[in-house]
Formats: sequence, structure tokens, C-alpha cells
Amino acid sequence: MTSETKVVDKPRPAVARRRPGRLLGLQPLGIVFAAPYAVFLAAVFAYPLGLAVWISFHDYFFAAPGAQVARPFVGLENYKTVLSDPAVRRSFLNVGKFLVINVPLTVVLSLVLASMLNTVLRARAFLRVSYYIPYVTASVALVAVWLFLFGMDGMVNQLLGPLAPDPSWLVNSGLAMPVVALFVTWKQLGFFILLYLAALQNVPKELYEAASVDGATSYRAFMNVTVPGVRPATVLVVILATITGANLFTEPYLLTNGGGPDGASTSPVFVMYQKGIEQGTPDVAAAIGVILVIAVLLISLINRRLLESD
Repeated sequence: MTSETKVVDKPRPAVARRRPGRLLGLQPLGIVFAAPYAVFLAAVFAYPLGLAVWISFHDYFFAAPGAQVARPFVGLENYKTVLSDPAVRRSFLNVGKFLVINVPLTVVLSLVLASMLNTVLRARAFLRVSYYIPYVTASVALVAVWLFLFGMDGMVNQLLGPLAPDPSWLVNSGLAMPVVALFVTWKQLGFFILLYLAALQNVPKELYEAASVDGATSYRAFMNVTVPGVRPATVLVVILATITGANLFTEPYLLTNGGGPDGASTSPVFVMYQKGIEQGTPDVAAAIGVILVIAVLLISLINRRLLESD
């Protein structure tokens, strides 16, 4: 007697058809909301940066609107001009000196003050607003205050008397840039304090209680709990302070009367203004800008790697 074996094909799993929306992510509607900001970034940052790179490789000069002029490709000639210019090299050294003073001072002061404000119970809102006011105040008004303090006949020199530096602070080639760095640190401190205050809200209170039970002092609790707990905020503060400092222009322009004395407080952005607007060589100015962008990116990446490494 024979038996027939029936082979039953197992049903194959249905292949899910990819929806067109999946190509745009799980929430395609998010792209619609992000599109205006993406267009804004492209128009305000990406396009000018690309144009600056193009200008830096060409013999570019300003012409009348609609005029057809030849702008030949010159390769690295503009970059050679920039790197051989003593004024440009000095401006980069000046901004390096500025960052060495400004960035560590900004991180330390803003974190310490934010930690103190986080424990204050009375007048907390008043103190936060007091620190934030200089950040939102126009630089011209604040510069007038600092000129009153650090001018040749300013209040600081009158208090120091014979100990006052000669030449005075803002006309001293060795002290002009440190005074500018202190001014920028004081002006922007309120913004970074708010960043740290937001980060401190995410540090668990239990960690401070455990440190207190273990007998840790306030300093030990600060170093072992607060500092590691706000490390992501510290990375952000360092990067923002570096970018802001590298774009220094208004403060030395107003405080030291255009980068004086003898270029001791000039910045790369100020030299770009001189080369591009006053001297009519926008191709050289664009080359300075490209070098500055590359330098800031490298410094920011190095700082991020160092701060995020355990």
C-alpha cells in the first residue's frame, strides 16, 4: 500500500514594502519643521563659507554691480601672501594669547559661580540677572565703563598710584590683550553661568549626599561630583568660548583704538577687515578667514577629545 506524501510549502514571510516616507526617517514631518533652519544655515553659513573658499583661490577684487571682470585662478598665492605677512602672524599670536587667558578663566569662574548660585536660597533670581546683564548690554556702553576704569587717568591707576603700569593698561603692548581678555570674560560670564546652572540640575543630589556621608569636604565634593557631572557642559563652554574668542573684533577695536598699541591687540578678524574693506584685497582676507576656520575646528576637536577622554 502506497502512501502519498504531500509537500506543503511553508508560507513565506511577506516582504514589507518600504514606504516612501521611510526614506526620510521615522518622522518625515520633522524634516518639514527643520527645513527653514536648514535653509537659514545654508544661506548664512554654508554659502558664505563656500564663497570665501572660492575667493581665496582667485584674484578677486570688488567691481561695480553687473560688471563682467576676469578673476583668474591663482592657486595658493593668496595663502602664501597671508603666511608671509607679519601683521597676520602677529594677529594669530595675539588671539592665541587671548584664548589662553579667556577660555580657562571663563570655565573656572562660570563653574564656580554657577555652583555657588545653585546653593543660594535668597535673592537667587536677582543674582542670576545681575550676572547676565553685561552679556545682553551693548559693548559700546560697557567699553565706556572699562575705559573709565583702565584709562591713563582711570580709577584703577588712581588707586594703584605709583604702582600703576607705565605705559598704562590699554596702551601697553604687554597688557593690552590681557585686559581685553578680562573684559570679554566678564562680559560673557553670565551666558556660561546659565549653561552650567542648567547642567547642575542634572547632577543627582544623591551623589552629594553620599559624598557627605563619606566625609568629603566641599572642595572634594566639587571636584569629584560637580566637575565630572557637568563635563558635557564644560565641553560646550570650551568650544563656544574658543569660537567666540577666535572671532574677536569689537572689543579690541573699541578698547585699544583699532588693535593698538602697534598691533599688540589686533585679531585675525580685524586684519580681515583691514585687508578686505580698507585695503581692497578681499581675496587675501578670504584666505585669512579660511585659515582661521581650519584653526578653530582643529582646536575645538582637540579640546573635545581631551575633555571627553576619561
